[in-house]
Amino acid sequence: MPAEATYPLFPIFCLLGFIFSVIPLPWHLQAWNSGTVYFMMWSALACLNLFINSIVWADNVRNSAPIWCEISIRIMLAASVGIPASSLCINRRLYKIANAQSVAISRVEKIKGLLVDTSICVLFPLVYLVMVYVVQGHRYDILEQFGCFPAIYNTIPTYFLSTMWPLVIGTISACYCIATLRAFNQRRLEFSSFLRSNQSALTFSRYFRLMALAMTDILVTTPLSIFTIWLNATATPIAPYISWEDTHFNYGRVERIPAILWRNSGVAAVGIDFSRWITPVCALVFFAFFGFADEAQRNYKKAWIWVTKPFRRASPPSGFVSDNKEKLRSFG
Repeated sequence: MPAEATYPLFPIFCLLGFIFSVIPLPWHLQAWNSGTVYFMMWSALACLNLFINSIVWADNVRNSAPIWCEISIRIMLAASVGIPASSLCINRRLYKIANAQSVAISRVEKIKGLLVDTSICVLFPLVYLVMVYVVQGHRYDILEQFGCFPAIYNTIPTYFLSTMWPLVIGTISACYCIATLRAFNQRRLEFSSFLRSNQSALTFSRYFRLMALAMTDILVTTPLSIFTIWLNATATPIAPYISWEDTHFNYGRVERIPAILWRNSGVAAVGIDFSRWITPVCALVFFAFFGFADEAQRNYKKAWIWVTKPFRRASPPSGFVSDNKEKLRSFG
């Protein structure tokens, strides 16, 4: 079957999402913006994963890369909670800044904040992968035009071990966001001076761009999570959970589904397409908020110079030029 109508467009968007997420990493690392760094890392990893899948399985369902698929579905699952978890850490940090009473933040407090963010954004997605394995019916599916896809058994424990967590994270993040807005409204007169004295790398403008990014992620994550729960509950019957052996019966199989089948599955097809497009959209939304700042433009320029350096011809040394001019005159 020929590739879908958006075939060149989707991998291009994924590649751009990967590039735009990776380039700003240095200055966010310097600013100890761990939540933002994890947001960029999960977005970049998810975009790269989808880019590879959309190229390899653009027009086939061959099980040509089983090891890659095992890695790919776990990236997909971990990123589904890693990105909203990163947004939660951003909102949590903004809340702490909005309610801070002390001007100075010690290095110990920064390290403590980094460890907490790492637990939320890295450790929890790893634990989530273990929980999902409990309800993973078989190794994976291969969807033409999509690629490797997790095979989650639709049973009652699935909603508690897998499906509900993006919604839970989004709800907690929304509570932090509302509390931050309330705190800012109460302290709006002293807030700008507090940022100038406390956070050398976090300006007033960057604070609100971070808040806008986190709010946008909440507005996307929460409806998507609700839609996913509704879709799983209605698209296919919920099977009873009998036992571990029953759920993992014939676990080693790989189901291969041509595009003509899964694209004709109605609402389920909309959910599959929406779930993959949301990843590059998150990366591009990040770029929209941070890609046009002065520090971003400086780093894009540095990256462009580094990429094009091998293709630029080095200027010959001045002595070489003068020696050759003298030789040409002697021939004249």
